[in-house]
Amino acid sequence: AEYKFLMTTTTMMSRLVRAASTSHTTTNKNISNKTTKINIDRRKVLGLFGVGLSSISSSPNNNNNNKIAFAAKASSGEQQKNAISQVLKDPQWPPIYPFTTKDMGRYDESADSFFYEQPRLVKHIDDQAIDALTKYYSEVFKTVEKPKVLDICSSWISHYPSDVEFSRCAGTGMNEDELLKNPRFTEKPTVVDLNETPKLPYDDNSFDFVTNAVSVDYLTKPLEVMQEVRRVLKPGGRAIMSFSNRCFPTKAVSIWTATGDLDHIWIVGAYYHFANGFDPPEGIDISPNPGRSDPMYVVTAVKSV
Repeated sequence: AEYKFLMTTTTMMSRLVRAASTSHTTTNKNISNKTTKINIDRRKVLGLFGVGLSSISSSPNNNNNNKIAFAAKASSGEQQKNAISQVLKDPQWPPIYPFTTKDMGRYDESADSFFYEQPRLVKHIDDQAIDALTKYYSEVFKTVEKPKVLDICSSWISHYPSDVEFSRCAGTGMNEDELLKNPRFTEKPTVVDLNETPKLPYDDNSFDFVTNAVSVDYLTKPLEVMQEVRRVLKPGGRAIMSFSNRCFPTKAVSIWTATGDLDHIWIVGAYYHFANGFDPPEGIDISPNPGRSDPMYVVTAVKSV
């Protein structure tokens, strides 16, 4: 029954997002002699993909915002997959990190420890989306023999493939009962509130892969978390952030609930980019059955060697 309460982004926008039309300006005096202004509308931030995000530009006269345009509702699954794959090909990153504390605000700012106090032994995406993510993991994990893997923001299930043997599988999350029921962990998982303390309790260069499934939209300090992901990855190790259009809307950050799927690809790509130390990120649509199952997206990047 709880699954039914996971709302799509469109529903969130109409019910929960108090997205004022006001914008704020960030100034960077170190880029050039001219002041660089980045205007970020509460509902329209990117303006590249025709899905609601309006403008991030390094100049008021920048005419490149429409360089790439895709329909918000792709007429076919193949068009949507192509649109997703193009988002990070020419992302036009602004000169400075574009998201503010306000962007990371949430409708419910109560303690996350209270929200996650009771275990939720439910699936947050449908079985077809889970199968698609598991298949993707299988293909990627098999590029390393007996990899060392960390699943952050985890729970009772990591969607990891059964045909991959790990030499180490660690996990962090918010609820100990959920974590202890996860059969893939090879060591005791750790309860960590990354919104309170964005630190991972692991040594540098420890893991071949770090994953986060359908939880990146809840991170209020995503840049700090991504820097920690980079730290614990081995050089050449891969981070994998996956998400759908489902979430607990009161706990997802404002910039997420106010934007659409293509924008989310850009947003997560920006987390990698501004964390530094990653090769250029890639967006992938692994949705198994567009229009008839939950969509599933991956934004992935490799730690620079």
